[in-house]
This record gives sequence, C-alpha cells and structure tokens, in this order.
Amino acid sequence: MTVLPDEGFPLAAEFPDPTREQWQRLVEGVLRKAGAADASGPAAEAVLATELQDGLVTGPLYTADDAPGVPGYPGFPPFVRGGRPEGTAATGWDVRQRHAHPDPRQANEAVLADLENGVTSLWLTVGPAGVPADGITTALDGVYLDLAPVVLDAGADFEAAARELLRLYDERGIAPRAALGNLGADPLGTLARTGGEPGLDESLAAAAGLAALCADGRPGLRALTVDALPYHEAGGSAAEELGCSLATGVAYLRTLTAAGLTADQACAQLEFRYAATADQFLTIAKLRAARRLWARVAEVVGAGAASAAQRQHAVTSTVMMTRRDPWVNMLRTTVACLGAGVGGADAVTVLPFDEAAGLPDAFARRIARNTSSVLLEESHLARVIDPAGGSWYVEALTDELAHAAWAWFQELERAGGQAAALRSGLVAERLAATWARRSADLATRREPVTGVSEFPNLGEQPLRREPAPAVPGGGLPRVRRDEAYEALRSRSDAHLAATGARPRVFLAALGPAAAHTGRATFAANLFQAGGIEPVHDPATVDAGSAAEAFARSGAAVACLCSSDKLYAEQAEAVAAALKSAGAQRVFLAGKPGGEQREAYLRAGVDEFVFAGGDAVAVLSSVLDSMGVV
Repeated sequence: MTVLPDEGFPLAAEFPDPTREQWQRLVEGVLRKAGAADASGPAAEAVLATELQDGLVTGPLYTADDAPGVPGYPGFPPFVRGGRPEGTAATGWDVRQRHAHPDPRQANEAVLADLENGVTSLWLTVGPAGVPADGITTALDGVYLDLAPVVLDAGADFEAAARELLRLYDERGIAPRAALGNLGADPLGTLARTGGEPGLDESLAAAAGLAALCADGRPGLRALTVDALPYHEAGGSAAEELGCSLATGVAYLRTLTAAGLTADQACAQLEFRYAATADQFLTIAKLRAARRLWARVAEVVGAGAASAAQRQHAVTSTVMMTRRDPWVNMLRTTVACLGAGVGGADAVTVLPFDEAAGLPDAFARRIARNTSSVLLEESHLARVIDPAGGSWYVEALTDELAHAAWAWFQELERAGGQAAALRSGLVAERLAATWARRSADLATRREPVTGVSEFPNLGEQPLRREPAPAVPGGGLPRVRRDEAYEALRSRSDAHLAATGARPRVFLAALGPAAAHTGRATFAANLFQAGGIEPVHDPATVDAGSAAEAFARSGAAVACLCSSDKLYAEQAEAVAAALKSAGAQRVFLAGKPGGEQREAYLRAGVDEFVFAGGDAVAVLSSVLDSMGVV
C-alpha cells in the first residue's frame, strides 16, 4: 500500500481486532516455554492471575466484557466516580497534616509552618496521645479558623476537646456559619481502639448533642468521624475496613436520627477516614467502592442525593511504614497519596516518613506536605475528574470489592451491629485471621518489604526522634508489615551492642562468579533480613579451602551457593568440610529434590533456603542456634 504524506498512517485500520482466544493461545505458548503447567484457554489465563485478600483475584487482561456496568457520573448517585461533579479539579484535594506534639507551643510552630507552606487543614490529636485539651488555644494561636478547617481526634475525650474548640471559635469571633472542620466524635472507633466498654451509651448521646449543635446553623462543621483506621491497623483487609466503616456509620445514623436529626442532617454530620496504601489500584477501588456502598445506605434511610455523597479523609497507612530504611517510606506514601487522590478522597494526609521512629522533625513534615503539593501543582493529578474511571480493571475491582465489603457489613449487622461485634470478639477474630494469612505471605517474602525483607542494609544508622506520646490501647492490636523482621533485627542489634559484632554466616560459593552470584546474592539478602552479616571471602571455595576460610570468617553457620551442576560435583564434600570445621549449621541455597536432596543431607547439609521458603522461621532458628536472644 502506498501512503501519501497527507494520508497519515492508518495502520490500526489495516488489522482485524484480535480476540481473547487468540491472546490466550499466545499465553499458552509462553507458559510452555517457561516450563509452567500445561494449560489452555481460560486456564492459561488463570495461571497469570494474582490472588488478593477478600477472595479477590486480579487477572492479567481486562476487556469491556469484564466491566460491571455503567458506574454513573461524577457527583451523582451512586457516587462511584466522585462525590462532587467537579471532583477536586477546582482546588485540588484538602492537604491535611496531622499534629500530635504534646507541647502546645511546639505544636503551634509546626502548625503555622505547615499552613504557610501548602497545608490547607489541620488534623489535631488531642488528649494523652497529643495536645492537651486545654492547650488547643495555644496550639492554634495565629491560625485563621475561618480559613483553615480543624479536625479533632481526641478519642474518649472528644466532648471536652470539642467544647474547647467551640469556645475558641466564639472567643475569636468566628461566626457559626464560618466555622470549618470536624469535632471528631467517634465512640465506636474509641471502643475499637481501647476496648473501653463503660460509657458507650453516654458517649453516643454526647456525640448526638454535638451533631445537633453543628446541624443548627454550622454548615461547615461536622461532629462525627467514622474512623476505619483501627480496623486497617489491626491487620484487616480492604473489604473488612469498608464493612466496619459501614456498620459504624449505620450505628451513628441510628443514634442521630433517634436524637431528632433528619436522615439528611445525620448523613451531613459524618466524615469517613480510610487508609491509603502503596497498592495504588486497591486504594483507588476502595475509595470508589466506599462511596457506592454509603450511597446505598443513604438511599435506604431516605437521605436525599445532596447529602448521600460520602465525605472521605484518606491517610497513608501506618501498617506499611517501616522502621528500618525509613527513607523508602517516602516512596510508599507517594504512591498511597496518588491512589487516594485518583480515588477521589476529599482530604489526604501523608504521614511523615519517620512516623514509626517518633515525633516527626521539620524535614519529614516538609516532605509529607510537599508530596501532595508535587502531585497537585506539578503533576496536575487533580485536574482530571476520576482519572481511573473507565479502566476495566479498576471498575471490575471496585465492583468486586464492594460486594465483598457488603457481605462483611451484613454479617456485622446480623451480629447485632458494630458495637455488639466488637464486644463479642467477632471483629477481632476476623481481623486476626486475615493478618495471620498476610503474615505468612510476609514471612515467605511473597509480599516483599523493601529495605526490610528485601535489600536490607545492616550498616544503616537508625533515625533518632523524640518519642511520641503513647497511644491508648487495650482494644484491637496495631500491626506493622515489618514487625517479624524488626524483632529479628533487634536481636542482632542487641548482640552487636553486647559483643561488638553481628552474628555472621559464611557464604561458601562454589565455582566461578557466573555460577554462584545469583544464589550468593539471594542468600546474602535473606540472612541480612534477619540481621545476620554475610561473609563472602574468599570469592570461591572448594573442599580443600572451605574449612580454613570458614574458620577465618568468624561465622557460626555457613551457606553453600552455586549452580545445580556444581552442587552435584562439590556440595557433599564442601558440606562435610564445613561441618568438620565447626559449622553449627550448613545451609544450601536451592531446592533440590529426590535422591540429590538426601545425599546432601547425609553429607552435612542441615537445611535448604529458597524463594518462597519461610524466611522468618529460618532466620529465627539460626539466631536461636547462635544463642542470640
């Protein structure tokens, strides 16, 4: 075909549309070449699928056939595509910074610095875990309260904190209609955090009283927060987090309407808080599904469309934050912030990268607020309304997540509601089971944690930060992805402090670099995740030199590293030499089978380390054998 310059290149028009079956046949060929299971058609496609929590499965390919249906329009029920027609395109999302310094004057310095540099609202922790209630006035000194919304988080002390903020509005001459923010009442969230049973009915009544105050001529002020973070931070899945938030929101609607508020007024008093993680697509889908589910609840209780759109505050997850190599947290929070913004969150809080080390310093707070600034002002992320809308994958994931969350919500309602489910232990048991499954993935490094279970740096210097106030406990636990590895590293640190050296492993590499580098790198990475220092000197050993090299290394255990071919030729002799030199345990990097495995075990190999093995169990046993406590 001759193409004239002004005709362009209509290449796509010259080819027929491929079918899904054609794509599956291509997948079959790739799988056969890779040595994967022989599968054809949909089964071949299933081999490439990824299992998520809540029984969800992410497929390798999505087409229009996978879309669940028309999701509606932004700003209209069911609000999947956003709570407002304009989304955040006009001003961007609300950049909300958290402050929890117990000294009101230092908190005030940080507050003013944030507001001067891009933050648009304040999230103030009040009480034992933050600023004292009587310090709110000092902490907010110099803040224009009719411009900067203030969101309180005071736990069981919410009424005293709210009264203090309302008094401050009056003292500053802020008109009721100009007051902005959220008084932060969340009795069920406090119950989940602390397990504190006495006074729940009184707390709900106090929250209803505050809601009545806000509904009476204070359109910019909300009284209650439905905080789903306790469920996420206890190890819950996305669907469990959504289901618990729905059950909590429904309980508050019942309380508020019983106190005399209309369904529309009651809905207007709620703001929902969700975790945003580094799984950007799951974060996007979670926020979209949350709006869809709440729109259904609002419809059932008779609320109008104008008040049925869920107000959302997304917070970067503490579960994903690590204490080791905390600089990587900047990457995690950036992706989480992106997911929250694309998902349509009204307000986004990026926690500082040093959050796990204590109270953040000025640099960490700057990076946190600038994360939103860069995405808004340089990447223009908010200028497109619902940028994920129309993605067949996102739409399918949103739909599946919504159904899973609704099923859990119904189970909670059948159990008597959120309060009853918390009291009975139903919520705690379900979240613990979910976390146990995820912990297994973390232990086997199926879910890798950069800087912790992958690519750890034993020479890094820990961050030193002022300790943060202890948060109330007694209820649901608080978990972190790094906790199992952090326990191992702490044992190594204690050993280093006591002896001047870390526990060591000798890497007995066989043959040339081309043969052993891959597995030597794997083994070094594995053992360092447990705080065990690898010694790879000399670069290669054999049966004649292994014993002397091991003795010089100062290690107590050894690990053979090479190719399967060289293992067959040398591993038995080298393992025997290492055992004769005093190695407490000898590992082999790889997963041999059958008779070869038995031969290695007879020669002195104690255990095999390989991708997919339980790294935490192996590393714990190694430290135990070395006497590292």
